[in-house]
Amino acid sequence: MNKVFCLACALILFSCSANPEALNFGKDTCHFCKMTLMDNKFGAELVTKKGKVFKFDDVRCFLDFYNAADNTITEYEHILVVDFSKPGNLIDARNAFYLKSGQIQSPMNGQVAAFETKTEMTNHQKQWQAMYLTWGEAVTQFK
Repeated sequence: MNKVFCLACALILFSCSANPEALNFGKDTCHFCKMTLMDNKFGAELVTKKGKVFKFDDVRCFLDFYNAADNTITEYEHILVVDFSKPGNLIDARNAFYLKSGQIQSPMNGQVAAFETKTEMTNHQKQWQAMYLTWGEAVTQFK
């Protein structure tokens, strides 16, 4: 009986894991706009503490959903964006460096790109004549 109980508990724990998933470009659909994720330089993912995964094709869709009144920000285990300089690579959105420019051609015209390092961000900032945004500033861009 104890073995069955332990096995059941283990299965419950593993089935509720709150781990990020890779974005499958060309297959996954944006939770907000329902378009297929196509450009691997853009995208985002939210993972709830219960393990539900929400995928987005653009920072704009991601932040529109994130800022929605019916969402509780504290329920997210992972808040991730794609690193523009490493296509498809998800990074912590709260620690990312953001650029906003009309020259950034993102899927839903959010005109925002995220970078893991300040060096990579700076390399693109001059080229695009872009404005640097912190996490807090990026969040308020789409409120």
